[in-house]
Amino acid sequence: MLLLSLLLIIGPLLLRVFFPYFWTDLVYHTDLLRILLKFVSRRRRRPLFLALDRFLEQVETRPNKAFIVFENKRYSFKDADRESNRIANALRVASVLRPGDTAVLFMQNEPAFIFCWLALAKLGCACALLNCSIRARSLIASVRCCRGATVLIASEELQGAVEEVYEDLQQEGLTMIFITAEELRSSRMKSLIRAAQESSDADVPQTLRADVCFTSPAVYIYTSGTTGLPKAAVITQTRLLAALAVLASNGVTDSDVIYVTLPLYHTAGFLVGFMGSIETGSTIILRRKFSASQFWDECRAHNVTVIQYIGEVLRYLCNTPQRASDKEHAVRLAVGNGLRSDVWREFLKRFGHIQVREFYASTEGNVGFVNYAGKIGAVGRVSFLHKKLFPYAIIQYDTEHDEPVRNSRGLCVEVPKGQTGLLVSKITEIAPFVGYAQNEQQTEKKRLRDVLKHGDVYFNSGDLLKIDHDNFIYFQDRSGVNLRGDWWKGENVATTEVSDIISMLEFVEEANVYGVRVPGHEGRIGMAAVKVMDRMEFECKKTFDHVCRFLPVYARPRFIRIQSSMDVTATFKQLKLKLVEAGFNPSMTTDRLYFLCERERTYVSLTPFIYQQILSHSIKL
Repeated sequence: MLLLSLLLIIGPLLLRVFFPYFWTDLVYHTDLLRILLKFVSRRRRRPLFLALDRFLEQVETRPNKAFIVFENKRYSFKDADRESNRIANALRVASVLRPGDTAVLFMQNEPAFIFCWLALAKLGCACALLNCSIRARSLIASVRCCRGATVLIASEELQGAVEEVYEDLQQEGLTMIFITAEELRSSRMKSLIRAAQESSDADVPQTLRADVCFTSPAVYIYTSGTTGLPKAAVITQTRLLAALAVLASNGVTDSDVIYVTLPLYHTAGFLVGFMGSIETGSTIILRRKFSASQFWDECRAHNVTVIQYIGEVLRYLCNTPQRASDKEHAVRLAVGNGLRSDVWREFLKRFGHIQVREFYASTEGNVGFVNYAGKIGAVGRVSFLHKKLFPYAIIQYDTEHDEPVRNSRGLCVEVPKGQTGLLVSKITEIAPFVGYAQNEQQTEKKRLRDVLKHGDVYFNSGDLLKIDHDNFIYFQDRSGVNLRGDWWKGENVATTEVSDIISMLEFVEEANVYGVRVPGHEGRIGMAAVKVMDRMEFECKKTFDHVCRFLPVYARPRFIRIQSSMDVTATFKQLKLKLVEAGFNPSMTTDRLYFLCERERTYVSLTPFIYQQILSHSIKL
């Protein structure tokens, strides 16, 4: 009896000392098993239970509850159901869209984005989500990724971008283009608003999606490609069904109000914000664009309890002028990724006790981690159960040759705890890797074979991570020194696409684009090393006009370095490491350097004075 009493007294103390995360781990893994059981149960239901069916359940359960609030307009779950029915019925009558087809959404954040996706899902159609910042060549390339698409739906504000490439879109098979506006600039396009108003809000027959299965594409979400053009990651119905649990697994319920400022065409906005809210029945406060100055005022006005972020978002909030009301809000949870440790600490210190759920995942990847313990700086926590369900490894990586290290048997070598390596995750039935639409070459590049034993196949994340001795996992960098997909202002930039566009200039012989660090900023900003044609000069104004025409703001190189020759490897691959290390510091090179000056609308000589102004943030990037 005495021994039992001692164990009851000392036991909790021993757990705290030797297993400080025991109870946190127990709660998380209990939730993980519960979520997996629910997922398996839904997979067994007949007829098939899809993400759309969860939305329809919410319509039945809470028809009058606010689902979307946008610019002082409120839409209940029933409103969203009716609006999507009208759009679906309009598309059935006015277009050639048939079950199994793919439609393209080229839209900004607005309720119509959500209504259109619901409508297409009801019709049994897949949906390609285009980045609304892309133009010209990138727009055509994105459409080409989902070959077979017959219909494009665009926001009113994007009419000009569509009209600019109208003939090219038609050549790609888009026979019908709808605009979410009543007044159109061109008679060649149709008004989806008018077509929907003239249509019935009657339920769409379920038979239209009778042929949809779990392996059917649900959406295509774009990520940058090493070829320089966007790749369309295929998100299947199974993946969409699994994504429903993202917010619920973090304790979000139907009483929560979620502030969605991230683009709905991104994984975070669509899968986490939108899909997560369908599962929980939460209210979405949807904003067209993120605004640091209005962020907290809107959170207070709408009684927001959950916010989404990427690393940059919270840094922008921390950089706003301090107010006495900074801690006066109802936000209890922040969910996202890419949060730097110093910004994390500053955010909590300034805005109060908010639970931060940092996670690691990728659009096309088959493994993810969640930092459910709140360890600042970590992207997740690993465990035996997690690794058993979703096998992964962190392997040695040769940064010089940009490839995994292999032993004498031709297999990869796992790194010990505390060391950085390349994250790879085994491709299994429960953790599949579907790949990219119409791009088997790029899909195969992401498959890594003979990893831990001959014949196995793993997904190559391209990310360098490490696990510490407390089983927390940390993101370190992207392989290839983050040169294949550089993050700037939350956007993923294909450096080779930027190189191709700069090389279109008649006086440019070759361009090598890479990312450089700027103190005080998250991610890397674009820089280009350029070799000018013999007997020609670099033209600052023409280069400025060219990149502004063909590239979105976040992808334009802010710095240009003029080189007499380009360094290459023995296999003629451009060398970037030394360029990255030199950065944009004029004292590190005798090459001419230029800076993109938006005020003068040209590239200007990057002097030591301008360099110091950038470092001191006197010049904003």
